[in-house]
Amino acid sequence: MSGRPGIDVPDHRGRTGLDQAGRELRRNPDVVVRDVELTSSGWHVLRRTTLDHRRRDGTWRTLERETYDRGDGATILLHDDARSTVLLTRQFRYPAYVNDHPDGMLIETAAGLLDDDDPETAVRREVAEELGVTVGPVEHVFTAYMSPGSVTEKVHFYAAPYTPRDRTGAGGGVAAEGEDIEAVELPLGDALGMIRDGRIVDGKTIMLLQWWALRR
Repeated sequence: MSGRPGIDVPDHRGRTGLDQAGRELRRNPDVVVRDVELTSSGWHVLRRTTLDHRRRDGTWRTLERETYDRGDGATILLHDDARSTVLLTRQFRYPAYVNDHPDGMLIETAAGLLDDDDPETAVRREVAEELGVTVGPVEHVFTAYMSPGSVTEKVHFYAAPYTPRDRTGAGGGVAAEGEDIEAVELPLGDALGMIRDGRIVDGKTIMLLQWWALRR
């Protein structure tokens, strides 16, 4: 009998035991994990978990919850204080396109998954790949779960100053991974106006732009 990819034999990314994640959780006495089923192990991992949950009135209910595990990520807002500008990306996002965005081209802060790196290393890698910028000191702003109803990912938010001299590479993303990323430099006031009129709709970008406007 052949093994099950991602469970008892490696999947195409070399992973095993993906159905075990969550079974060991004991931190909340009002939650008891009963079963974890691996439903998909493509590039990322989809699981269906059966759990018992004790409600506030003391009664227990059995629930099923699906979680999409794509790993954690990091994002960074680059700001030029002297010129009052920010440096963002513009790229095609199919999930937004299929859910009513006019053309799927989103303006965003540079971002990416951590993979095997720590958050600061990852965000430096992403800003170099996407925007061609080598940043100096970075500031950790906050960490947030972006869609906790179904996605396990938490994102580490950073900010850093930049000047035109810091753009030392071509940027554009990693072509081998299908990336085609445009650098977009905007006055901060224009970027805030684009939130109001709906031209910037990416959540992480809105959070960092508004944080920077308040910070200034």
